[in-house]
Amino acid sequence: MAAPEPAGAQPPGPDHPASDLAALLLGTALRHFVRADNAEAGREEVARLAAMPLDPARFAEAVAELLRRRLIREPIRLEEHALHCHWRLELTPEGVAAARALPGEHDAETH
Repeated sequence: MAAPEPAGAQPPGPDHPASDLAALLLGTALRHFVRADNAEAGREEVARLAAMPLDPARFAEAVAELLRRRLIREPIRLEEHALHCHWRLELTPEGVAAARALPGEHDAETH
């Protein structure tokens, strides 16, 4: 995980390394339920929630990083009784702990 940003710093933008985007994804997943029809729509929803554009390749790298670290569940899944797969950004218990440890996130509630 990247070093904490100083107070008042801007959120990570599209040119930040994947680990900064991973932190952005953790915080977004802690505060919002993100569900989309596919990965592209999921990236667009996260970008909307973060109010910034997200580079598709770096977004994919950040998702892969979080999966490797077991901080999120597999995002593409076929839910029970569903006719097609959906993309979800869902934290594991370890991911919730990591997200709450981010600066400014310790009091965030999950939705």
